Amino acid sequence: MFKATKDKSLTERPLPEHIAIIMDGNGRYAKLRSMPRIKGHYEGMQNVKRIVRHAADIKLKYLTLYAFSTENWSRPKSEVNYLLKLPTDFLSTFLPELIEKNVVVKTIGDFEALPKHTRKAVQTAIDKTADNTGLTLVFALNYGGRDELIGAVKEMMSDVLAGTLDAEALDSKTFDDYLMTKDMPDPEMIIRTSGEYRLSNFLLWQASYSELFFSHTLWPEFSTEEMDELILQYQKRDRRFGGLNEEDVIDED
Repeated sequence: MFKATKDKSLTERPLPEHIAIIMDGNGRYAKLRSMPRIKGHYEGMQNVKRIVRHAADIKLKYLTLYAFSTENWSRPKSEVNYLLKLPTDFLSTFLPELIEKNVVVKTIGDFEALPKHTRKAVQTAIDKTADNTGLTLVFALNYGGRDELIGAVKEMMSDVLAGTLDAEALDSKTFDDYLMTKDMPDPEMIIRTSGEYRLSNFLLWQASYSELFFSHTLWPEFSTEEMDELILQYQKRDRRFGGLNEEDVIDED
């Protein structure tokens, strides 16, 4: 069981600009309580509300939540149908509070392949929060990192053939502009709950220099206190992006 560390403040150092979370463990949460898996997903949705409220309260700029992956289609049809109904249920009850808290809703993923009711609920939230200026809440829906990269390459190849992109001028910044996340910074922190140690096809390009945090807590039980503790750990890390700090450089003269 996670225990919060007392007498520490997130304000001592800058907050990460962008946190992304792989929300894992809903099924195991339900199994441990002899409940159906969909009950675990329901409890996970309730925790999304708690974490989003907290992210808005601490003035986080971007929060990306891995809500439904391209691989999730392989799950039993009843579970898939429930998972794709969750955004509708979530936004029907939570949208007024998102608007009140100045949250901007966005999505990444193959939006058009989602059911009509899911698209309608999400698009309504996007439209009604478009003028907000606080936390940008990004739902990764029908998202897969490999699909995103393949789509970006296809678009670039098309532009090269059309003569609007010089292949010789291609660099990482140009590639960024073809990604679904082109309007947001890469995540400084990626958190995965439930004790699994992998990215599961999530933000593969964007995670190049993200600080990774793996929690053993199942997503429905992942608390705001644990989130704060992980942020405190992030604030202590030395992010060098492959280089060295001045004190690490040895003067050989």
